[in-house]
Parts: sequence; C-alpha cells; structure tokens
Amino acid sequence: MKLILKDDVKGLGGMGQEVDVADGYGRNYLIPKGLAMAATVGNLKILKNEISQKGRKIVKLKGEAEDLAKRIEKISCRLAKKAGESDKLFGSVTSQEIAEQLKKEGFNIDKRKIDIDTPIKNLGTHSVSIRVYPGVVANLKVEVVKE
Repeated sequence: MKLILKDDVKGLGGMGQEVDVADGYGRNYLIPKGLAMAATVGNLKILKNEISQKGRKIVKLKGEAEDLAKRIEKISCRLAKKAGESDKLFGSVTSQEIAEQLKKEGFNIDKRKIDIDTPIKNLGTHSVSIRVYPGVVANLKVEVVKE
C-alpha cells in the first residue's frame, strides 16, 4: 500500500515522503492516527499546501520568539534572599522563583524552560539561559541580593 506521510514516523520516513507499507499497518495504524494518507495526486497537492502553511507559521513563531529573547536579555531579574555571613544563601535560587519574578515584569515564561547550569547559592550576578523556542535561547542576568 502506497501512502504519503503527514508527519515524521520513526523508522519509516519524514513528512511528505511517499512510502510503501503493509496494508494492515497503513489501514489500521497510520491512517487512523492521522500520520498518513493515500498516495493520490490530489492528496499530494493538499499535503504540499499544508507543509508550506506550517513553514510560514514556524517562521512567524520563530521571529516572535527572537524578539522576546531580545527583550528578555535587556532586563535584569533581581531576587532578595536570606544569606549568611559569607554571602552564601540559605538554600538556592530556583527556576520557579525566576519565573515568578519574570511574570511580575510581564513575561510569561514556564519554569521548565529556565535552565540553571549550576545551582545559584551565592549572592551576586548570575547568568541563566531561557529556552524561548527550539533554537532560540535568551540569557537572563539574575542578580541575587541580601534580604
């Protein structure tokens, strides 16, 4: 059975590729899951149109993400934490705290997209990377001051 893949299928092929699969695999798995459609001229044109629309949407989203990354890099996040005499924090700065501080400044960033390479356990300025979009990373300056 000849099918056109609507999405990437591991071990089979990529989106837009025409593949030859067993009848049962195509009828019972690929087509019902929306991963493929019959290989006809009309379906090929429909798929090419969908691919071009997705491409334009991805370009738009990536441009918006790059603008957001530039805005994030211009600001500095300031957190007040309790610290001991040697400027060591009681605990550490978490991605949740950074996300909450960013929310106060008007940025809605999920805490799971904030990457803290090494735990922030000292006062001072630290750099934290934020994954805004696949391939777009913003570096945020986090300033930790004594409470």
